[in-house]
Amino acid sequence: MRSVSGLWFALVSAAAFGTSGALAKSLLESGWTPGAAVVARIGGAALVLAVPALLALRGRWHLLRRHAGLMAAYGLVAMAACQLFYFTAVTTLSVGVALLLEYLGPVLVVGWMWLRHGLRPRRFTLAGIVLSLAGLVLVLDVTGGLRVDPVGVLWGLGAAVGLAVYFVLSAHETSGLPPIVMAAGGMVVATAALALAGLVGVTPMRWSTTNVQLAGATVPWFVPLTLLAVVAAALAYALGIAGTRRLGSTVAAFVGLSEVLFAVLFAWLLIGELPLPVQLLGGVLIVGGVMAVRYDELRRPRFPAAGVPVAERA
Repeated sequence: MRSVSGLWFALVSAAAFGTSGALAKSLLESGWTPGAAVVARIGGAALVLAVPALLALRGRWHLLRRHAGLMAAYGLVAMAACQLFYFTAVTTLSVGVALLLEYLGPVLVVGWMWLRHGLRPRRFTLAGIVLSLAGLVLVLDVTGGLRVDPVGVLWGLGAAVGLAVYFVLSAHETSGLPPIVMAAGGMVVATAALALAGLVGVTPMRWSTTNVQLAGATVPWFVPLTLLAVVAAALAYALGIAGTRRLGSTVAAFVGLSEVLFAVLFAWLLIGELPLPVQLLGGVLIVGGVMAVRYDELRRPRFPAAGVPVAERA
């Protein structure tokens, strides 16, 4: 029963994460900057998770001091930078293409583990890298007539780096620090850092109270904003943590790949955006490549990245 409920938790979590691109783009097109959208998402989720995190901590404040550096790196890179780069990418790319670029992150982890720890990739991992690179070529349509914004591509690849850092940091073993506390702590750090960057003018912070277009209807600006914080962040993290604890990190990672499909579906339903057929084919290859890498981990879970808790993703 735990595995069945865990599967449902993980699927709903992936679907919740998949709404973020479409919801954010509706705000960006109405005058919001990526920085403001990220602060609203992370800050709102931090407020929602504050009480559950305090209950999970149960007064063990020494855990915060002991793991302050880890939570700071997690919040700054795996949350703030990753989401900021992704939201910036969707200003010039479709939601599906931007997310497919971000999902090259697991492939970057393989390269990092090879260079840093000498973990030479095996047969399925190498096949997964080839598939992912072939998929990237199709997503960018380098041989066709499609013009893909190169700056948007760079932002998408930056999000992939942020996702790779998430995998590496999440695989780091912590002693007694509940996952929800790490997630909430990272959110607080990310919100504070982005707010400071906005105050000093490094990251533009503009928002608008103009109504937005969502699912073919005109709705108030706070509708996608609330959904972004509550559904695409707080709910996604909470259910993801519950699902990962029941399924284990490797199985949950497979289920988490469904976020790509959910993101494309929600982009079509909410903002009428769908990648071209050649880009969808490229997306299939990228997802297939990531699954090949994960299959290698399942056969012999020796990679440190195999312990990644999908629920703590930015």
